[in-house]
Amino acid sequence: MAAQANTEALEKLNLNGTGVTKSNGGAKTNGGNAGDTGDGEQHDDSDEADEHVGAPEAGADGAAKKKKKRKNKKKKKTAHVQTSPPTVPVSQLFPNGQYPKGEEVPYINENAFRTTNEEKRYLDNMNTEFLTEYRQAAEVHRQVRQWAQKSIKPGQTLTEIAEGIEDGVRRLTGHMGLEEGDSLIGGMGFPTGLSINHCAAHYTPNAGNTTVLKQGDVMKVDFGSHINGRIVDCAWTMAFDPKFDSLLETVKEATNTGVREAGIDVRMSDIGAAIQEVMEAGTVELEPGKLTPIKSIRNLNGHNIEQRIIHGGKSVPIVKGGDQTKMEEGEIFAIETFGSTGKGYVRDDMETSHYAKRADAPTVDLRLTSAKKLLKVINKNFNTLPFCRRYLDRLGQEKYLLGLNSLVDAGIVEAYPPLVDVKGSYTAQFEHTILLRPNIKEVISRGDDF
Repeated sequence: MAAQANTEALEKLNLNGTGVTKSNGGAKTNGGNAGDTGDGEQHDDSDEADEHVGAPEAGADGAAKKKKKRKNKKKKKTAHVQTSPPTVPVSQLFPNGQYPKGEEVPYINENAFRTTNEEKRYLDNMNTEFLTEYRQAAEVHRQVRQWAQKSIKPGQTLTEIAEGIEDGVRRLTGHMGLEEGDSLIGGMGFPTGLSINHCAAHYTPNAGNTTVLKQGDVMKVDFGSHINGRIVDCAWTMAFDPKFDSLLETVKEATNTGVREAGIDVRMSDIGAAIQEVMEAGTVELEPGKLTPIKSIRNLNGHNIEQRIIHGGKSVPIVKGGDQTKMEEGEIFAIETFGSTGKGYVRDDMETSHYAKRADAPTVDLRLTSAKKLLKVINKNFNTLPFCRRYLDRLGQEKYLLGLNSLVDAGIVEAYPPLVDVKGSYTAQFEHTILLRPNIKEVISRGDDF
């Protein structure tokens, strides 16, 4: 989920990238087959019955009657495999609780010592529960998105696509989110973003939306999964016309560059410069014989993630700047990049759907009864996890918009309107979540797909 850069800082940025920007803010399990469970002897039932009622053999004094032996039948073990659409909780696919690791990347240069340092290994081993929760959430994301990549087709409504993804995440985490507090244990880390063409981020359909995905669309799919507030933030872009392939490949490579450059003690400005260099070396042929340059969207950033807080306060720029803030041991970051064929700058537009309670929400004496009631619902079901209007609808909330807007005006809830570049342009996004563990960097959301 994209973090928007500070507007005042961006005004100081030279459009050639030479200014200074001040940033503020699928696995399978093999089921066991039932094997031969007998004792190796074969018995004829009719003969045994005769022996049971007949006289003992001659010469065998006091021989006991032969008892019929029964074979102990063991229940066959069910082989757990994922369905399509995905419905089987990953906890059933990995009953031992050992979920797949992400891509582990050793630290280099002055941090190379961390790989073998005993103290760092000890610190890492203390994070077992944290890693298990994160890897479970990541496996949920991988399985749902890989299903989505195969199933999403032009002609579907955005509501159908979003609800399919969200139903999958809830089922695979084992938390449908309809009971009070269930969504805080596991489920959606934030709403499914389905931003099309010039819209770069923060668009999900509200109730009644009938928008249909078209063959010529470029759609960013950005959703989060979580277990105990450990949010996996990961996104990709889908296009059905091959003319957009170079746009998607360029942005994907820019994101991988950011992932590669990120690490403990690395300055944000250095990551942004590396991303921009890769991004703006790319072009896309939208019209025959005419190459259009790809620009980094300079006021969209990656960000750090905290427990149940999608935007933790640190920003990871995707253009060159002067931010000397460093990444630190133990932090979690969403490395996301956005490329555009337009101006490379986004603004708020269209109807808002994304919201989140602020972690630093003030204590306010709310006058509207609807606002008080809605805040209780938000606290009990989402707390600081982002949500959208459809999530309130499925909880049975009605006529809540006045109360919701009151919470936004009071500074308790943050609204995240859709972010758009100029009409007629195309934007693309790729994103991964990384864990800066004490002894190794783990790209927790990495999969076979990207």
